[in-house]
Amino acid sequence: MSATGSVEELGARSARARALALLRVRSRAVALAVLPAAAAVVLQVAGAQGHIGGAAWDAVRWAVTGCAVVVLLLTAAVAVAVARARPAVSPTVPLTEEAAPGLYRLVRELADRLDVPAPSAMALTPDCDSWLEDRTHPAARPKATGLRRKRREADAPVLVIGSPFLWWMRVAELRAVLAPVVAGTGPSAHPDIAAARRFVRGLDAAVADATVPGQGVVRRIPALFVGRIAGLLLRGCRSHAAEMERCVAAAASVRAQDVDYGLRIVAQEQVGLAYAGWDRLLTRVALPAWRMGRWPSRLDAGVVSALTELSRRDRLAEGFTSRLGERPACDLIEEPGAADEAASLLAARLFHGGPAENGPGWSPVDWQQYPHEVVDRKWRTEAARLHRVLDALGVAASVSVGAPGAPVADGSAGHTLARVIDHLALPGQNAEELAVGLGAAVARDEAADARPGSQGSPSGTSGAKDGTAATDPLELWGPVPLPLFPLQPPRTGTELLADHVVAMVCCAAVDTAGAAPGLDWLDGPALLVDGSRRSDVGGPVLSLVEDGDAEPLRSWLSAVGVRSDRPVRLA
Repeated sequence: MSATGSVEELGARSARARALALLRVRSRAVALAVLPAAAAVVLQVAGAQGHIGGAAWDAVRWAVTGCAVVVLLLTAAVAVAVARARPAVSPTVPLTEEAAPGLYRLVRELADRLDVPAPSAMALTPDCDSWLEDRTHPAARPKATGLRRKRREADAPVLVIGSPFLWWMRVAELRAVLAPVVAGTGPSAHPDIAAARRFVRGLDAAVADATVPGQGVVRRIPALFVGRIAGLLLRGCRSHAAEMERCVAAAASVRAQDVDYGLRIVAQEQVGLAYAGWDRLLTRVALPAWRMGRWPSRLDAGVVSALTELSRRDRLAEGFTSRLGERPACDLIEEPGAADEAASLLAARLFHGGPAENGPGWSPVDWQQYPHEVVDRKWRTEAARLHRVLDALGVAASVSVGAPGAPVADGSAGHTLARVIDHLALPGQNAEELAVGLGAAVARDEAADARPGSQGSPSGTSGAKDGTAATDPLELWGPVPLPLFPLQPPRTGTELLADHVVAMVCCAAVDTAGAAPGLDWLDGPALLVDGSRRSDVGGPVLSLVEDGDAEPLRSWLSAVGVRSDRPVRLA
C-alpha cells in the first residue's frame, strides 16, 4: 500500500472511530431512558415469584413501573420528534442533468476516477464555496437525480457548487477544485458515518424547531422539552462530530491528491481571487441596486468583469486574465444565462431579502442599464430624501436668499446643492440633526418596502426555468426572517448623511457640468467627468459633514465646473 493510501485509510478509520463514539452517545441516552423500565421489570418479576412482598414493596414496584412508563413515553416522543424534524437545507438553485449535461459528465468521470459514488444531484449556490449536502430527508429529497445510476447511489449527497466558480474558472480548474469535494462521497456512503450524521442533523433540527416563533402553547411546551433534550445530546456529541468531519475531509483530500494535483494549487489561487471579486461585486455593485428595488440579473457574469478589472489594477493578479482564452466552466451548462439569472435572484434574497418574483418595485436590470436605471436613480432618490428632510427642518432655500428659519416658497427652486452646503457650514454644526432626520426617513422608506407586495416582501414563488426550481428555494428554511445573511451592518448617521450629500453633488454635476453616471466593477456607482471616473469627491464631503468645512468641496466643484446654485432634477 502506498503512503498516500495509508494516510487515507488512517483518516477513514479515524472518521469511523469518531462516528462510533458519536453513536455511543445515542446508545447511552437510550440506555439511560430504558433503565427505569429494566428496574420495573426486575421488581415485577421478583414480586410475581414471591421474592418480595408487602405493602411497601408493592408501592415501590408500582411507582417504579409508573415512572418507567412515563419515561418510555417521553423517550418515544423525543425520538419521533427528532426523527421527524426537518433539517435545514442550504438555499440553492437545482441543476438537472438536462440543464447541464457537460457538468454532470465531468463530475461522473471524476467520481469514477476517484472510485467513489457519484453525487445524486447538483445545485448552484450564490457563494464562493462548494460542498456535499445530505438531502435524504423526504422533505428535502430532490425531484431529479440525473447522476443516480445504481441503487447504492440513491442516498448519495447533493453536490453544491458556487456559481461564481463556473463563470470565472476554466473547466480544468473547476475539475481540480471539485476533486476533493467529490471524494467526500466515499466516506458519506459508510453506514456508521451516515448514521452519525443523520443523528446530529436530527438533533440540530429539533433544537431549531423549538425556537420557531408563532407556536401555540400546546405545541410550544413539548417542542421546548424536545429541544432541551436534543440540545443536551448535541452538546455531548459536538466534539466527536467536529472531529469526524475533520477526518472525513482529510481522507477525501488525500484521495483526491492524484487528480490534477499541480493544477489544484493554481485553482485554489483562483478561489481566493473569485471570493475577493464576488465580495466587492455584492457589497459595492449589487447592494445599491437591491436597495433601489432592482436586482442585477447577471451577477456571475459580472464577476468576470470585476476580476478582470482587479487583475488590471493589482500587480499580484497580473496574468490571471490570460486564462480567459480557455474554455470557461459555464460552457458545461446548456443555458448559462438562465442559471445566472436564477442564482442572481437567489443572491438578492439571501443577502438583501427581496421577494422571490418580479413586481412593480422589484425587477431585473442588465449591466448596460445599470448606470442610468440604478446609479442615476439612486443619486436622485437620495437627493430628494435629503431635501425632504431639509424641508421638514424648515431650512431655507439658501442662506444667501432667505433667513435660516424661513420656509421654502418654491420647492423646485430650493433643490440646490448650495442649500445643503450652506446649512452644513453654519456655525453650531447642523449635521447631527440632519443625520437623525435622514435615519428616520430611511427607516420609513425601508419599512414601506418591507410591506407585503412591495419590493422588500419575501413572499411569492420563483418560476421554473431551465431546470431551476418551481418552488421557493428558501421554503425548506421555514418562517425565517430575510435576509438570511445580511451583507453590511446598518449605516451610521454620519455615513448616511455623507452618502446623501455625495448623491446631491453627483446630481448637480450631471445636471450642470455635463457629467454622467457610470459603473465601476469594484466600487459600484461612479461619477464620470469627461469620460473619466472621479473618485475624489468623498474627502471634501466628509470635511463638510464632519467638520463643517465647505472650502474643500467648493474648490472641487469649481474645478469640475459644477454650479451649486442651480436646481437639480430629483426623483
